[in-house]
Amino acid sequence: MTNQWEDYLYEYRERRGGAPAYLTETLGCQMNERDSETIAGLLSGMGYTRAVSRNEAAVIVVNTCSVRENADNRFFGMLGQIKKIKEARPETITAVCGCMMQQQHIVDTVREKYPWVDIIFGTHNIHEFPKLLQNAVLERVKSVLVHGEAGEIIEGLPAKREFPFKAYVNIMFGCDNYCSYCIVPYTRGRERSRQPAAIERETAELARDGVKEIMLLGQNVNSYRGRDFGAMSGNALDFPGLLGRLNAINGIERIRFMTSHPKDLSQGLIDAYKSCEKLCGAIHLPVQSGSSRVLARMNRRYTKDEYIGLIDRLRAAAPDIAVTTDLIVGFPGETETDFEETMELIERIRFDSAFTFLYSPRRGTPAALYDDPVSEEDKHRRFNRMVERLNEITAEKNRAYMGRTEIVLAEGSSKTNPAMMTGKTDSGKVVNFRAPAELAGRMLPVRITGIRTFSLYGELPADGGTC
Repeated sequence: MTNQWEDYLYEYRERRGGAPAYLTETLGCQMNERDSETIAGLLSGMGYTRAVSRNEAAVIVVNTCSVRENADNRFFGMLGQIKKIKEARPETITAVCGCMMQQQHIVDTVREKYPWVDIIFGTHNIHEFPKLLQNAVLERVKSVLVHGEAGEIIEGLPAKREFPFKAYVNIMFGCDNYCSYCIVPYTRGRERSRQPAAIERETAELARDGVKEIMLLGQNVNSYRGRDFGAMSGNALDFPGLLGRLNAINGIERIRFMTSHPKDLSQGLIDAYKSCEKLCGAIHLPVQSGSSRVLARMNRRYTKDEYIGLIDRLRAAAPDIAVTTDLIVGFPGETETDFEETMELIERIRFDSAFTFLYSPRRGTPAALYDDPVSEEDKHRRFNRMVERLNEITAEKNRAYMGRTEIVLAEGSSKTNPAMMTGKTDSGKVVNFRAPAELAGRMLPVRITGIRTFSLYGELPADGGTC
């Protein structure tokens, strides 16, 4: 830190009786959540503490998502709310970042209609945020810094995790799939894999820090191709190979990953569910539609039957695996027949749960130019019918857990009921149960005693045993 910045921190503490605070607000996926952890780590390194609310924050950072229209709407609504804080406390620094900021028309809109935003930066510029913030605080300089192309992966950036016992680990960035509805390749850039040694080093450090569960992140982890430092031939390590290496790290007890593309799901990954004992028995495998015709228009590069074949092979290797998915309703040109095929797929696969979306066009994607939209009435009718059946299946799948004892990683108080502890099973099921707060971070045997559509309820054994 510069002397000028240290002087600012000293004067702030003298004037306010404590260090300046920051607040990060995150929209979107786990990749954005991980980016927000890095931003929080950078801010902590600059001398900031975490704020509880916007009213306490000297810096407010909104990390945006461009995948769905409702995320766009939430973002602009948040900017309207932040305006009131800026009017009451003009010295508050407001920054926006994330995928939306990689789109020039969004940047132009923010600059024109939301002049109280001080800093705009993109997904490829996170490491430069401290410099932008110092300029904004010390010189009152507004900044826009958005690189159109992703550069080299910046290693060693700090992170401030929400939980001490579980962590996100990026293994790759970007996407090369170019699904016709998706803006991600344009906002996150082309695929770039981290070196396996860097991932192993980070994971080992997390284990030494008490982390028991890691979530490996990538837009498509199946495409991971890391260069093996130990291989002079230059051969690339694939994702199943990386899982094998991480499985051997002492201290890590659970490995999850998000997310997979069906077209790249290899037999090696399927076999990993048998050979890697730390790999959790769950997979999120977005199908998007049950119609092969619609899948072709989406540029997904697999058919309905090929997807079913993958699930059959996964369940043959891991019979109890929990399968979750993404589904889009109302993609341009979707007919009633196409939708019925999606319903048939739902009955055939019986997903444990699904993220469901009404199609909304994303400016800059091929599908936004399709001239055969589905009516809003048909979209909502189909969506409601699909969600109703999915929820019924989720509840039916959950009922199979009744009376079983599951090992749950206790995460802390439930957000909906602070009197209850919440955690997840190996298969990713949310379980709520009564337990002392000091057991957070422990692997606990929990007997399932109650079922809800989206969660389970349970109780600890009489002796309060832990694993």
